[in-house]
Amino acid sequence: MLAAIGLDERQESAYRALVALGAAEVADLAHRLALPEPDTERALRRLESQGLAARSPARAGRWVAAPPAAALSALLARQRHELEQAELAAAKLAEEYRAEAAEPAAHDLVEVVTGASAVEHRFRQLRLGATREVCALVTGRPVAATGADDGVREGAAAGGVAHRVVVEREVLERPDGVAGLSAALGRGERVRVVDRVPTRLVIADRGLAIVPLTGDRGPEPAALVVHASGLLRSLASLFEAVWREALPLRPGAGGGVTRGAAPGPDTTDLEILSLLLAGLTDASVAKQLDLGLRTVQRRVKSLMETAGVTTRLQLGWHAYERGWVART
Repeated sequence: MLAAIGLDERQESAYRALVALGAAEVADLAHRLALPEPDTERALRRLESQGLAARSPARAGRWVAAPPAAALSALLARQRHELEQAELAAAKLAEEYRAEAAEPAAHDLVEVVTGASAVEHRFRQLRLGATREVCALVTGRPVAATGADDGVREGAAAGGVAHRVVVEREVLERPDGVAGLSAALGRGERVRVVDRVPTRLVIADRGLAIVPLTGDRGPEPAALVVHASGLLRSLASLFEAVWREALPLRPGAGGGVTRGAAPGPDTTDLEILSLLLAGLTDASVAKQLDLGLRTVQRRVKSLMETAGVTTRLQLGWHAYERGWVART
């Protein structure tokens, strides 16, 4: 529990024992901890450097514990200060990085990562480093095991990060596949399923992506990290195309998952779409259909999310392609 302030398990055990005893000699403490005396003395010296223990002035070789309330509060305050400084430094570095990356050279737009552990680390780094949205395509047989299946089992560290994940149907057939997907849905992630995804892919905040370079039968695993560029936009378009065709998964009874029907508009949505495509404003549509303005806007936003588009022009094109509205 005290690892956050720099104590390992042995040092924490020594401090807890010293607090319980109030004061003790090295030999007695070593016997209580079942440790060699040299190891016990090293742990006590570490505690002394942290202000958690001190040598007794009244008796040589005897150690006393510092009051936990005062000693630990001081360490925690120092830790918080160091974390704040680290956050400031990270923000400054991010700002410098953005400034330098404003006009990146062509060879800086991609980087190749090789080795199973390095590939795993970068997949996890992209996912956990996102601040707004993570988009992921998850294959049934990942090239390198991530231990978290690209965000299906493990959400981003920071709260408020949206997750959209498309998994292959094979993921549902894994022994722990349904449990992992159910947990993801419980965290508020949006998960859809298709028979097969074209590739494993993670996109963070629309500014960084990672995609494998080698297949599961290749030699050493390798992946391509793609920075903001035309290639990244193409990968984002690929994700959106797969997302639109996939079927949504929803929480089922008993902690399972169920596959929803293909998403589509209801009768009111179709009426709103038709009037918008006819050139009416949101306010005019609301008046014509006797709906509230916010209701119309909310339904349009929901349709855009269902279609996986970001503009109303794209929504109109999508509505025609899907046959939501007639062309005549």
